[in-house]
Amino acid sequence: MEPNTKVCCKDSMDSHRTYRPVGSWDWSSGSDSQVYVTPFSPFFFHSRHRLSMEPENHTAVSEFFLLGLSEKPEHQIFLFGLFLSMYLITIFGNLLIVLAIITDSHLHTPMYFFLSNLSLIDILFSSTTVPKMLVNLWTRSQAVPFAGCLAKMYVFHLFGTMDSFLLAVMAIDRLVAIVHPLRYLAIMSPCVGGLLVGGPWLITNLQSLMHTCLMAQLTFCAGSEIPHFFCDLMPLLKLSCSDTHTNELVIFAFGIVMGISPLACILLSYTCIFWAVFKIPSAQGKWKAFSTCSSHLTMVSLFYGTIFAVYLQPASSASSQKDKAAVLMCGVVIPMLNSFIYSLRNKDMKVALRKLVGKAAPSQS
Repeated sequence: MEPNTKVCCKDSMDSHRTYRPVGSWDWSSGSDSQVYVTPFSPFFFHSRHRLSMEPENHTAVSEFFLLGLSEKPEHQIFLFGLFLSMYLITIFGNLLIVLAIITDSHLHTPMYFFLSNLSLIDILFSSTTVPKMLVNLWTRSQAVPFAGCLAKMYVFHLFGTMDSFLLAVMAIDRLVAIVHPLRYLAIMSPCVGGLLVGGPWLITNLQSLMHTCLMAQLTFCAGSEIPHFFCDLMPLLKLSCSDTHTNELVIFAFGIVMGISPLACILLSYTCIFWAVFKIPSAQGKWKAFSTCSSHLTMVSLFYGTIFAVYLQPASSASSQKDKAAVLMCGVVIPMLNSFIYSLRNKDMKVALRKLVGKAAPSQS
């Protein structure tokens, strides 16, 4: 017996009994049956698993092959150079923001505490997918072990969901700063700031752990090629020959909570902000209040604008291409733009970065 072949059940007294993988579906129906999965979330896919009563031996998949962004060899070098440049800009740009906030005491405020966490998450989020993609482009090696696939899926959903929660937390911070400016530091105390960041960390880890544990229990025998540049939930479920109904229900439940709650919090916060700014009598006061939200609004518009633009479209055969585009925007492009948005549009951050560069220059000379 081959080492990767699932153990099969056989009745030694009946030579006509068919082999069946232990733990697989029961092929007992008299005719072919179909299972339909209906999408309830933008991140869901519409799949159809055809269950055949034909006797067959299923071979367990121990590794997957990522098809990447393009299978054309002439595109590999260009894509490698492009994404390497973007990744380096993301790392150094966001790292500079974190160091500037740490070293400048004037930036030790709740707003910049949340910004430093966002920059750190952007570094980790981008590092989840880009390094492996660069290795695959350079070495033309597409294989990834099953355990590594699960680990990548865990951290991707952890940091991706944490990104949206931090945007919601920053919206709450701007709401308190504009509506209650005199009580801002008292309300947004270090304890409250820690809870606003620590709570989402706990929830997103629970979500990623649940998805990963459920995925680890599935059997994969429908092929090993993933039409993506990293391991994601939906492409993996398409390759499973197990019953994925529980996985889809959990994805739906977490998708509703994790997707709608941050967006609802942002919309509610900015509704209150606009109402408070509308009451300010002077135009200069209104402009000053809005200017403190401009960078955050830009990030929110890019993040959710990408999701809406990609997923709120009729389903088509190019759904995998839309998934790739959304992941590239949210996991590569937007983290890179974060450093530019907050450094070029924020006077305090510009001053802190100049100080940081000024300190680094004499030490090198």
